Amino acid sequence: MTQQTNHLVTTVKKFSGPIAVVGAFALGAALFVGHGRVQAASALAMPLDDNSVSALTSLDRAMEAVASRVTPAVVNVAVTSRVGDDEQQGDDEEGGRHMQQLPPDLRKFFGPMMPQMPQGQQIEHGIGSGIIISPDGYIVTNNHVVDGATQIRVTLNDRRVFTAKVIGTDKLTDLAVVKINASNLPTVAWGDSTKLEPGQTVLAFGSPFGYFQFSVTRGIVSAVDRPNPYSHDARRLGGYIQTDAAINPGNSGGPLVDARGELVGINTFIISDSGSFAGAGFAIPSQIVHATTEQIIKHGHVEHGYLGINISDVTPDNAQFFNLKDASGAIVAGVSPDSPAGKGGLKQGDVITEVNGQKVANMSALQVEISQMSPGTSLKLGVLREGKPMNLNLTVGQYHAKTEEAGNESGASHQKGKIGIAVANLDDQVRQQLNVPDQVKGVVIQEVRPGSPAEEAGLQPGDVIQEVNRKPAGDAGQFTSAVHAAPADRDILLLVWSRGGASYRTVHPDQSVAQSDHNQ
Repeated sequence: MTQQTNHLVTTVKKFSGPIAVVGAFALGAALFVGHGRVQAASALAMPLDDNSVSALTSLDRAMEAVASRVTPAVVNVAVTSRVGDDEQQGDDEEGGRHMQQLPPDLRKFFGPMMPQMPQGQQIEHGIGSGIIISPDGYIVTNNHVVDGATQIRVTLNDRRVFTAKVIGTDKLTDLAVVKINASNLPTVAWGDSTKLEPGQTVLAFGSPFGYFQFSVTRGIVSAVDRPNPYSHDARRLGGYIQTDAAINPGNSGGPLVDARGELVGINTFIISDSGSFAGAGFAIPSQIVHATTEQIIKHGHVEHGYLGINISDVTPDNAQFFNLKDASGAIVAGVSPDSPAGKGGLKQGDVITEVNGQKVANMSALQVEISQMSPGTSLKLGVLREGKPMNLNLTVGQYHAKTEEAGNESGASHQKGKIGIAVANLDDQVRQQLNVPDQVKGVVIQEVRPGSPAEEAGLQPGDVIQEVNRKPAGDAGQFTSAVHAAPADRDILLLVWSRGGASYRTVHPDQSVAQSDHNQ
């Protein structure tokens, strides 16, 4: 025992008698004075009565009822595929589900991918989810879950395992239907996603991270009609349901249901820096899912309506350039030659405000509406052209993915002042390098200054600027003059061709940069 410890013990012994007496007195006093408090503490330890928490317990029972009704129809989808060296390098443009070919958000969202062989062909395993929609074994999931699969194994809630076959897929909507050989299976009823409103309760089901099968999370509808987030493919449909119900990797293809237990969406991706739940999950609305799966089951494929236009949203920033009173509708940013839109008289710069008498809220709503129409359908478009209303009659065409996909230093302007870009003339060599269609005219962006107005507007090197404030961009010199001619305190509207599609971008010029001969 150390000297310090001996001293401490000695001190305690020296005062142990008086302390004991005082302690006994204090304890008695405490018991006497605190008798009421002990009783109060005991009362606080009792659970709340049913009347006090009836609203919460009722909500719990309701959610339990929904979960118990839906869970038996939820399945786990395990996928096996073989990947060759070329596919691993991302060289196969038509390749399937492989991680290198998925958008970054989907790479994070799909379940664990585990290569099994070090060289040559590799075997990959992925995990997703699905929902049974018919008693005879039809199951809806995501296209990116099963695309490229050599084997699909479906695990039911009762732990039975079946081998599934692909009935059909649709890359445009990222939906797929697979089937197992079974009968009398539990199903979920279809809901109406068009009636969803922000704030409504929803539940998300699936197999997060591939390991925790048949999980359920609860949240609300955060927003509806979210636009297409896939910058690499402007033709992908929007209209997504956004929810804060926790969705994680492996939930892809699982159902999103409303408070009645009706299927209102298919979970498809998340937006997250980490790849895990961050409060922003997205689902394909049942409005799209139901129509798409019906076609797949009936025909084995999907026929999408097609007009042959590039469109942009009307925003408060660009509405003034089109003589619009409010920020609604969809702006025609480009019209494909010999397309249904071109034959029907639509022109670049038109604003589509109505389809068959129904108001068009935004670009996403128009995409969904046209896509769900059968080829050959007649429709009437309400259009504003230079602020003047007019009606156009068109016939919907059929979308074909393959046919509808849509460095010259001497010509460059190297100053990047007013909006923060350097441009060059679009000559034959550059056009070939960037695979720019012949009908696209303008100047190509060579460089974008970090933090500039151009970067904030989403402009990137390789984009082609076709117009400045509704006027042709011409060559690099004409473009520079047009930018300089814009009033210093006014926004600039650019028509930009990028990655196979055109869109309007509003740029807020840098007021602090003086204009020189080549500043843009």
